[in-house]
Amino acid sequence: MADLASPTLIYLKGLLFVALGVFAGGILLAKVGNWQIAALLALTIWAFCRAYYFAFYVIEHYVDPGFKFAGLVDFAKYLWARSRGVSRLP
Repeated sequence: MADLASPTLIYLKGLLFVALGVFAGGILLAKVGNWQIAALLALTIWAFCRAYYFAFYVIEHYVDPGFKFAGLVDFAKYLWARSRGVSRLP
């Protein structure tokens, strides 16, 4: 499958992710109906978004500008290699 190149389709994909998240979160909150759960769900989503941002943007732009990550598995490999003293992965 080719990379998505159309800006319109990229925005549509982002909108669909947001819609899916709102739909799933809404169903979860409707089932539970508790404000503490809603707050914890919001905090969980925020924390994972920040972790994802850290794993890609912060590491690539501030820690190692020469390394580009393709996903969380690449980030884990990068961390593993750094902990073993390897400067670059093959």
